[in-house]
Amino acid sequence: MKAVTWHGKRDVRVEEVPDPRILQPTDAVVRVTSTGVCGSDLHLYEVLGPFMTEGDVLGHEPMGVVEEVGAEVTRLKPGDRVVVPFNISCGSCFMCDRGLQSQCETTQVTAQGKGAALLGYTKLYGQVPGGQAEYLRVPRAQYGPVKVPDGPPDDRFVYLSDVLPTAWQAVEYAEIPPGGSVAVFGLGPVGQMAARVARHGATAVRFAHNLVSALPRQAGALLTEKAGIDRLSVLYAAIDSVRRGGTISLSGVYGGMIDPIPMMELFDKQIRLHMGQANVRRWVDDILPLLSGTDDPLGVDDFATHRLPLDEAPRAYEMFQKKLYGAQKVLLLPTI
Repeated sequence: MKAVTWHGKRDVRVEEVPDPRILQPTDAVVRVTSTGVCGSDLHLYEVLGPFMTEGDVLGHEPMGVVEEVGAEVTRLKPGDRVVVPFNISCGSCFMCDRGLQSQCETTQVTAQGKGAALLGYTKLYGQVPGGQAEYLRVPRAQYGPVKVPDGPPDDRFVYLSDVLPTAWQAVEYAEIPPGGSVAVFGLGPVGQMAARVARHGATAVRFAHNLVSALPRQAGALLTEKAGIDRLSVLYAAIDSVRRGGTISLSGVYGGMIDPIPMMELFDKQIRLHMGQANVRRWVDDILPLLSGTDDPLGVDDFATHRLPLDEAPRAYEMFQKKLYGAQKVLLLPTI
């Protein structure tokens, strides 16, 4: 099959790789019909090379059609249309039972001191082949994949893999009070979707929210190329902006180990900082009804700015990284 593979800094290629197959009774194989290029993929494209192996298959925002299931996967069958969450979780451990699927004890990458394994994302998170490919092996398919209705275009559901749950969790973690305000720093795909989710919530629960979107500097690379230290200017701006006693909901990927955090200011302002990988399955039941009707309250149908064949993945990465041609969200379509 064809897949997008990593070969070094700013070097991704579409190559022939072995077809995935069932390895465990809880596996499924999915024929991918749409798969997103994420801002987190740009970290692999730029600075996380030490945690990659040449030929790694990229991508963690796929959806498609089930081709085959293992013996213990009873909730899916060939022909089902599914979205695949980016985090791999079992659904039955202590963490999953508490809605912390990104910390799943069954798939935790303990050798690296990390949480749940992720699709297509470095040795740190299990080095599981990703979904920017024609086919994908889905571990823990007895729980993870989300069945969606046939009929509507993929754009209606594909963002359930990452963007929508990440944005939804960001808004939930912000704990916006009645009459409160929310400022969204960084208007990449997750930031834009967080603004839409917050605005929808204001309508749905009749809160008088005042949504303010701000972009202090270009959202994109959240890691610098110097010793893995993160660019913290946006976090500092959020700390400066939040009211005393307020909440900062942090969704960005912070990978450095020696970031200088202004603990005195956080303590003095009595700020609550809520962060973490999105717990995708925790939020699906809340989000899916908004995608299943004839209306489109979150604007997902026209969220993608570009749709390209899988063969054009190198061009898609360059466009997204450089924000060429207005690229804000790029979908790769393996079946074109």
